[in-house]
Amino acid sequence: ADFNYGADEYDAEGNEEPKALPEGSETMPYIDESPTMSPQLSARGQDSGDGVSPTPTDGLGTGGERDAGKGLEMRKLVLSGFLASEEIYINQLEALLLPMKPLKATATTSQPVLTLQQIETIFYKIQDIYEIHKEFYDNLCPKVQQWDSNVTMGHLFQKLASQLGVYKAFVDNYKIALETAEKCSQSNYQFQKISEELKVKGPKDSKESHTSVTMEALLYKPIDRVTRSTLVLHDLLKHTPSDHPDYPLLQDALRISQNFLSSINEDIDPRRTAVTTPKGETRQLVKDGFLVELSEGSRKLRHVFLFTDVLLCAKLKKTAVGKHQQYDCKWYVPLADLVFPSPEESEHCPQVHVIPDHELEDMKMKISAIKSEVQKEKANKGQSRAIERLKKKMFENEFWLLLHSPAIPFRIHNRNGKSYLFLLSSDYERSEWREAIQKLQKKDLQAFVLSSVELQVLTGSCFKLRTVHNIPVTSNKDDDESPGLYGFLHVIVHSAKGFKQSANLYCTLEVDSFGYFVSKAKTRVFRDTTEPQWNEEFEIELEGSQSLRILCYEKCYDKTKINKDNNEIVDKIMGKGQIQLDPQAVQTKNWHMDVIEMNGIKVEFSMKFTSRDMSLKRTPSKKQTGVFGVKISVVTKRERSKVPYIVRQCIEEVEKRGIEEVGIYRISGVATDIQALKAVFDANNKDILVMLSDMDINAIAGTLKLYFRELPEPLLTDRLYPAFMEGIALSDPAAKENCMMHLLRSLPDPNLITFLFLLEHLKRVAEKEPINKMSLHNLATVFGPTLLRPSEGESKGHLTLASDIWSHDVMAQVQVLLYYLQHPPISFPELKRNTLYFSTDV
Repeated sequence: ADFNYGADEYDAEGNEEPKALPEGSETMPYIDESPTMSPQLSARGQDSGDGVSPTPTDGLGTGGERDAGKGLEMRKLVLSGFLASEEIYINQLEALLLPMKPLKATATTSQPVLTLQQIETIFYKIQDIYEIHKEFYDNLCPKVQQWDSNVTMGHLFQKLASQLGVYKAFVDNYKIALETAEKCSQSNYQFQKISEELKVKGPKDSKESHTSVTMEALLYKPIDRVTRSTLVLHDLLKHTPSDHPDYPLLQDALRISQNFLSSINEDIDPRRTAVTTPKGETRQLVKDGFLVELSEGSRKLRHVFLFTDVLLCAKLKKTAVGKHQQYDCKWYVPLADLVFPSPEESEHCPQVHVIPDHELEDMKMKISAIKSEVQKEKANKGQSRAIERLKKKMFENEFWLLLHSPAIPFRIHNRNGKSYLFLLSSDYERSEWREAIQKLQKKDLQAFVLSSVELQVLTGSCFKLRTVHNIPVTSNKDDDESPGLYGFLHVIVHSAKGFKQSANLYCTLEVDSFGYFVSKAKTRVFRDTTEPQWNEEFEIELEGSQSLRILCYEKCYDKTKINKDNNEIVDKIMGKGQIQLDPQAVQTKNWHMDVIEMNGIKVEFSMKFTSRDMSLKRTPSKKQTGVFGVKISVVTKRERSKVPYIVRQCIEEVEKRGIEEVGIYRISGVATDIQALKAVFDANNKDILVMLSDMDINAIAGTLKLYFRELPEPLLTDRLYPAFMEGIALSDPAAKENCMMHLLRSLPDPNLITFLFLLEHLKRVAEKEPINKMSLHNLATVFGPTLLRPSEGESKGHLTLASDIWSHDVMAQVQVLLYYLQHPPISFPELKRNTLYFSTDV
């Protein structure tokens, strides 16, 4: 069975690929599809008997693994992978041969489906190829299954290579075989039915017994197989010590295979012809990358190629194991005909269906949880199979995120009629694509139409020319690549200079998390100036981030240009730049000042980084005055109140003017404003109310979150934390209800009354979800960890990897708060009086 990640969205082998050979060692077009990395092989038969073991992809073939022991182990992995694909290939050939006998039988009757001549042409040499590979498989299989590092199998590959002549005959006949099959299919309904659905047996270990494949697809398999065998010989040689008896035999087999390949490549590979523009210049690939296209209402991952004079949108064809990868062109637009529609023109374009934030957050948590499971498995020297299964799951989840999170529209219009819509998560990338296209359009370009052969040649060249090989998800990273930073980056955007004329200016900050860039913060607009002085501080959460991007915009106040589509950014980018986040340089306690130069503009900023385990510490305040970092019982006693004044005031202000604010509690306020409010509350200053009424609402929301985050002990207490974790995991609803209510009753009064007060407020915020986009789930994600996360002493036991903390516990903390948010109203007197079922001690 073909195993395709994300079905139509992307195809199995488009993801994990080994690096190509070093420059100068390319004796053949090295198609990056080595079996050691093919996810299909790893996905095969993971849940059943041993059969052919799947191939783990951890740190394979890295430079340090040249020692013989590792090499021989790698040899086994390469071979077991190849064996799995060989089994599939034999099953495919078998499926092709299956209808041949009954067809031959009817050929001599009065009602033949095909003539003997047609059968001979279509199935030419398939039987011979089948027998050669069956013999090879039967001899190789026991050697791999009863593995011994001294085992030799070079002679088997040498014999296989010596029988390649039969493939030459097959290739010479291939075109006519296809044409005959197509003609017969058109003229004979019975044959058409047969050739549309040939049943291919699944591998021994696979749960799927059969898959249906067309005859045309199966007839292409032998052409692929030669390439595949050659690749395997490459890999085997790489991991066979040169003094091993197999080494010279494999070298010989590789030489024969390569000579054979280059002799038939001319016949079957259209990429040999030069790709030229209508003016006769060589067409060059300028830029390529993965973008999400909104096509017929659904999101598809496309690989987009920008050539000298044409933009081509392609997807990798679904390929079975061993198949030479090819792109399939979905559409192309000559740059001479390409225009970017203005926002007014795009109003009638399809509306973008945006996935709710909480679904994206959920998925991020799932991914983080799987990441920590992978780390645990590796630390405990877990089974490669279990790790493989987790990695596959992680890939699927990351792929979903990659597909569903982008929301910034990037529209392409062909003057001759059709429009296309991509969705990006980063305006930086959108402007890179736009600039690259506009730069090429400055040249004198001609409009043209590609013939089907030209299009095939151009699409065929994509595979060889592409510069972006992997889907940008973290599961595609090698183990030795930097995992990026996890924690909080504090950035102060100071000022900018270098503008030619005064304008209304602001900056946004983007960081990469989960493999793609997203906008995380935005300064206020500094009006009518050539030297904006923002001096705003932001706290940006990093999730495996490696770069920070700054974009500088001119704000557009022209009503005609502001589109109804909220995600359309119509403001003009004045400049953009990015810097690498170097873990060594960033991880100092001090601020680090830097300048990004962009387009003649210089933006000054400072940053410092706090790793996640540091930022999770709850540090009790040394002073007993003030409210931040002081026990809630001390504050309420001092104030003679049931709910701390700070909580009441912030909530009142949010309900007064922030309840309809988009992203309230999720969007971070300016850090300097929050610090100012903190100081005022701590000093119990008389100007609190005046200051609150003037302050940006996100800063007030941020102050409330900070208050709960800085409590020396979480609001729901350290003592009850383990019980909350157990209670939320109960599956019987009655038991869960009983336990969760009992836990609330067990809280000290100030904690309980404050919690219930906050709960009712958050429910009121969520009632406005259609306007503020904050659902109960979103709010639980924001507040859950803040109200439950144990303080330092308690959590020592759990602290392992910084990224680990961010997984299982956090998901449970969110679930606890969500449980209470979704629960019918809970009143303090009733809770104290009523033992909802019966009280049990937790």
